[in-house]
Amino acid sequence: MNAHQASQGPYQCLRPFHREDRHRFFGRDEESRELRDLWQSQRLTVLYGSSGVGKTSLLQAGVIPMLGSHTADVLPLGRVSYGSAFPRAALPPHNPYVLALLMSWSPQTPPNRLAGMSIPAYLRARPAKRDAFGDRVPRLVAIDQAEELFTGDRQHRLYRDWFFGQLAEALRADDDLRLLLSIRVDRLMDLLPYEWELAAADRRSASDDEDIDAERFPLEALSFDGALEAVQKPLQGTGRVFAADTAEQVVRDLIKVRARTSSRKQAQEVEPVQLQVVCEALWRSLPPETTEITKAHVHDHVDTALSEHYDKEIREIASERFDGDERRLRTWLRLTFADRQPVRRSAIRTKGIGNTLVALLVKRHLLRADQRMGEGSYELAYDRLLQPAPLADRPTGHSSARRTPEDFLHGAEIALREGDLLLAATLGEKALGRSQERDLSLRARIESLLGNVAHEGGDLVRAIEHYSSAAKGFETAGAAAAVGPLLTAIGRLRLAQGSPATAVRELYAAMVRVPADLTIQTELALALWHGGHPDAAIGVLNGVLDREGDNTDALLIRGQILAGMGKAEAALRDLDRAKPLRWPFAKVAHALALAQSDSVMQAQQEMVEALAETAGNDPAVAHGPLLLYAARVEKLAGKTTSAADLARRAISAKAPALPGHLVNHARELAVSAG
Repeated sequence: MNAHQASQGPYQCLRPFHREDRHRFFGRDEESRELRDLWQSQRLTVLYGSSGVGKTSLLQAGVIPMLGSHTADVLPLGRVSYGSAFPRAALPPHNPYVLALLMSWSPQTPPNRLAGMSIPAYLRARPAKRDAFGDRVPRLVAIDQAEELFTGDRQHRLYRDWFFGQLAEALRADDDLRLLLSIRVDRLMDLLPYEWELAAADRRSASDDEDIDAERFPLEALSFDGALEAVQKPLQGTGRVFAADTAEQVVRDLIKVRARTSSRKQAQEVEPVQLQVVCEALWRSLPPETTEITKAHVHDHVDTALSEHYDKEIREIASERFDGDERRLRTWLRLTFADRQPVRRSAIRTKGIGNTLVALLVKRHLLRADQRMGEGSYELAYDRLLQPAPLADRPTGHSSARRTPEDFLHGAEIALREGDLLLAATLGEKALGRSQERDLSLRARIESLLGNVAHEGGDLVRAIEHYSSAAKGFETAGAAAAVGPLLTAIGRLRLAQGSPATAVRELYAAMVRVPADLTIQTELALALWHGGHPDAAIGVLNGVLDREGDNTDALLIRGQILAGMGKAEAALRDLDRAKPLRWPFAKVAHALALAQSDSVMQAQQEMVEALAETAGNDPAVAHGPLLLYAARVEKLAGKTTSAADLARRAISAKAPALPGHLVNHARELAVSAG
């Protein structure tokens, strides 16, 4: 064996297996066949297991390659989060879970073209695949890491409800659609109410005791035989073999580690991640001329490899999160897991180390997420994590030094996707610091990513600075198409800052660069309205709808503006065409148009429901135009006191603030009770 063959390695280490890795994905044949059959036959299949058990790899390298293109229409594996460098602030209001899923299915489509689309609409637009006899084949959709849906605040819960509602609607609309959800077991109970909604989606008039067309599939750690296959078979064709009972010894040692660490006392189980780490380390430790791996090679190897791996992970996390203060991280681990027993999610204390650290430790496989007594819990993935790290011969910065700017950017995108803004910013700055001045496009992508991080963190000034730097970089590099979305993002942020005139200039500049992008034009219309030019805004929107008559964003914005102008019939026509109305402002605009059409009772009901979805009384997150429209509904209903209170709240609202040309109207309503 030559050095090149030895360096490539047949093992995957921490990387999930993909479809192109199926030739070296072993130990899961039975699970792959069973899950394939369930997915094809059931309307809903739920795959669940603890973190690190290999759910993603099973789908990508086990199940999906078994599905022939002539027997099924398999969409790319879906995710409900994304972390691209596309400027998020350029996107119109959207459901982030829906957008992430559509981006998974259509990665080449610009996100601003997907932001206004629903899941059912996307699937309707996708051509049906047919077999040789002309019959439609089942359409298979899988959504990975669905646990990401169950984090965040109240607003995220509303997005989640909407997301599952769209999935249920898609199932009702297509009898050939089959849905698979992959989720960590610690979030399985959170999924339960939505699971019933999805499973019963096509039962339009069924009784409660009718069978539910859904199945759950638990994925456990590798059995002895499965682990042995995963150790031995990747060596096929490499010129190396295990000596008698050597691979078995590796598996037995891995089982001992699992038994020492896990609170579950099942015998003969191996953690897939640990198997890959151990085998990859073994492969790299062998001299190039080695053709037979003997017991001498694997003696004490498992614990040595795992200790080195977890020490390296702790060093890297400490470098990324605590300025290299490894002691701080190890102290937290010792205090939290001192008795080496699982800790309930509700009992985890993250003060001083950040709320996102636990998720990062699970992602990096230092902690195992599981479920105990109906509640999510965490336990150490390796019992010797609590031992002091060796001080001698410790590598310093070795792995970090090998990482390229692209590596850091990719890591920052993943961190942003997972909501870890601190880590995303740290990795993004490292990517920028290691890039060359001449790498204009790369540096522009990094700046755009950092703009996204600042935007998600609510720092509009920093977001504008990064987006501006990105726009200049792409302009200099000759990538004019990338400049338009950045200028759109800047324009929307200027509008959020209360500077509609500046926003109009930025958006007009973006429109000149990308005249075919209708999203920019709808944003320009919104900025014109905020700047006190509703007729000009309507003119721009008329142009958009002349080119694309079913543009939902344009219909919504035009309907909202028309309602404010008192043109109820035209407003209702636009808003009804844009249904279902999901955004509270659209609902209140619809309510105002109804009230103006003498349907006051229905208008009040819709207005109250919409207000219940908003952020409460905090002016910093209150929507000025929405509150003013609600005040006008109450005024038309004869409730002057309520109208005055809503108008006063509209005047003090900041997200967004009330357009200047509407402030006087709000002031008149605010004193109407007197």
